Amino acid sequence: MASQNERACVITRIALLGAESTGKTQLSLGLAQALRERGHAVHVVPEFLRTWCDQQGRTPLQHEQAGIAQQQALAVLAHPSGIVISDTSPLMTAVYSHKLFNDESLYEFAFAHQGLFDMTLLTGLDLPWVPDGLQRDGPHVREPIDAMVRAALQGAGIAYKVIYGQEEERLHNALLALGLDTHSLHPVLLAAQISREQGQYALNQGRTAWACDKCSDADCEHRLFTGLLTGRQ
Repeated sequence: MASQNERACVITRIALLGAESTGKTQLSLGLAQALRERGHAVHVVPEFLRTWCDQQGRTPLQHEQAGIAQQQALAVLAHPSGIVISDTSPLMTAVYSHKLFNDESLYEFAFAHQGLFDMTLLTGLDLPWVPDGLQRDGPHVREPIDAMVRAALQGAGIAYKVIYGQEEERLHNALLALGLDTHSLHPVLLAAQISREQGQYALNQGRTAWACDKCSDADCEHRLFTGLLTGRQ
């Protein structure tokens, strides 16, 4: 049963950002289901790039990036009510355009659109890379893309929270990041999950994933979480 506070959730737009193969799509669907079970109307906006690549049978060229970013933004704005969960945003298009084509022209539009979201969640690098059609460049690009996304968000002063965890735990941590109680959805957590949850969210009362977010050292943050997963400090 959803609480009064959860039904009155003021977060209406959620952006899921992250490098390729970090679980954005699965997390978007899991969040939508969890929020619907709590009585919210939810719309999931899929990644337009995936549709574009499937239709065209190739990856986009530099001059086609802007149109993809615009279509992603329009799909979010097409839902004026309810909670909107966007599986990526124009900011990811801007970052990839910067990385692949050395083109920084999309950032202004991307930052303006990102400001429309109430919450930005960044999916961490703790999931294994898996191939998925034309739009994935390989595991070697994940760390540089992750670093570029963080730098872009921090440079623009856009707050974000990093989400880690495997399968159900990842959803659990995303709900915590949204400020929602998860016990009604997941009544039983393994002791190891509880330990990792405390390690991730005890810092700064859950407002950030790790204290080192502030220094934007993605490698350091990833080592900390990997250490928790393997029982090391």
